[in-house]
Amino acid sequence: MSIFPHLKFLSYIFFFLFTLTSCQKVNSSNQSSNQRLAPLLQDQLIQVYFNHSQASEYQETYRQQTRLGDDLEKQILDLISQAQFTIDIAVQELRLPKIAQALAEKQKSGVKVRLILENNYSRPWSSLTDVEVKKLEGREKARYKEFRKFVDINQDNEITLEEINQRDALVIIKNSKISWIDDTADGSAGSGLMHHKFIIVDNRFVIITSANFTFSDTSGDISNSSSLGNANNLLKIDSQDLANLFTEEFNILWGDGLGGNPDSKFGVNKPIRKPQTITLVNNLITVNFSPVSPTQPWNNSSNGLISQTLDKSSKNIDMALFVFSDQRIANILENRHNQNVKIRALLDSQFAYRSYSEALDMMGLAVIENCKYEVDNRPWQNPITSVGIPTLATGDSLHHKFGIIDNTTVITGSHNWSEAGNHNNDETLLIIESPTVSAHFQREFNRLYSTIETGLPSTIQAKNDAEIKQCPQIKTQSSIPDFTNQKINLNTAIQAES
Repeated sequence: MSIFPHLKFLSYIFFFLFTLTSCQKVNSSNQSSNQRLAPLLQDQLIQVYFNHSQASEYQETYRQQTRLGDDLEKQILDLISQAQFTIDIAVQELRLPKIAQALAEKQKSGVKVRLILENNYSRPWSSLTDVEVKKLEGREKARYKEFRKFVDINQDNEITLEEINQRDALVIIKNSKISWIDDTADGSAGSGLMHHKFIIVDNRFVIITSANFTFSDTSGDISNSSSLGNANNLLKIDSQDLANLFTEEFNILWGDGLGGNPDSKFGVNKPIRKPQTITLVNNLITVNFSPVSPTQPWNNSSNGLISQTLDKSSKNIDMALFVFSDQRIANILENRHNQNVKIRALLDSQFAYRSYSEALDMMGLAVIENCKYEVDNRPWQNPITSVGIPTLATGDSLHHKFGIIDNTTVITGSHNWSEAGNHNNDETLLIIESPTVSAHFQREFNRLYSTIETGLPSTIQAKNDAEIKQCPQIKTQSSIPDFTNQKINLNTAIQAES
């Protein structure tokens, strides 16, 4: 039987919501119930969820705000609750106490639970010493303050052991005796990043998501009521064949587990495996696990697979990406653009305009850093204006890593379209050939694209102009011998031929 409930199409949803006599408080973006869209048909075996979805509404667990979106934490909790035998989780960061509590309860009931974390996030916040707290800077300092506010249940500015045991997720995990490791279990100081975000239950059901199990990646920052959470997606898939592939990856990372020999394998130490494709009724799912060593052919990497998939497009490509910095993927996109494929791209504002961002190439621009252009930089000769950043609530990021090809194929997973994702990090890349699944991602892309801000921000332009004036020579770096050192005009976006 399927774990997924049948979703009825609510053809009169707008009328129903309009006739509600009581109003609920909605988030600070002034979203209201009558803004909800009719839900799309879900595939029976591949369910798709977005924490910013406009087709659903829920009350947040921690801030008690009612808002539009799918409750990603609830999807995870629902799957955990149905586990009868095994739960394997590989996730970069786990800070949500309800997920930790659900795992602890399953462990106590006899379900075998195994957990893999990234070593930079495998320590409870509450274990930091005063000296360590003073050394925190920027984002980590803000996150620690948010943790203290959340754990201090009675808000008396004192954190007790009882409060920690209730709300520090990693303390809950450790108190429950759940077996867990991080990416130092191979005897190293850690891999590039253990960046996976997947769950396997009973060797049949799999969750793959772009979201870490944190406040900011699901519902929003605890201390910022206007935050809706970083824009993320989550897939729940019912497939033993897919579960087997993920279990193989998990077991390679796990080795013999906690306290055993340093036989875990992370990063490029994992065995080389080719992408695997499974058939799920009318859908095709291709799975690839990163990273691959730079010594291996690039076409055999996850970024190579992304490029091969994009290169099959004949009509349109839409992308929503946290970061996009792989030049060879950008070159493939330019080739498709020159073949009249319509291309649109959204990037997170933190990375869209950095010197290595391929968004600049697509716009026909280049930005220097330390008097150098990006290696093999190639601004498009025929640039596009359909690339930019989405408008999000303050503090929220575009954390998606997805592309949609010809409205029928979706590229998604934890894998960022970057060299680090390709050659350093433990990542999941999924390619799903399904018009039904694609429709969900297309709606999310269209929602984000409706808020797009295009063009190079004036602050970036001014900074680049100032640096150009200070550089005695601007180098154009290349991985190919005999490269040219000619400048690229940021304003005309034309790179001189060598």
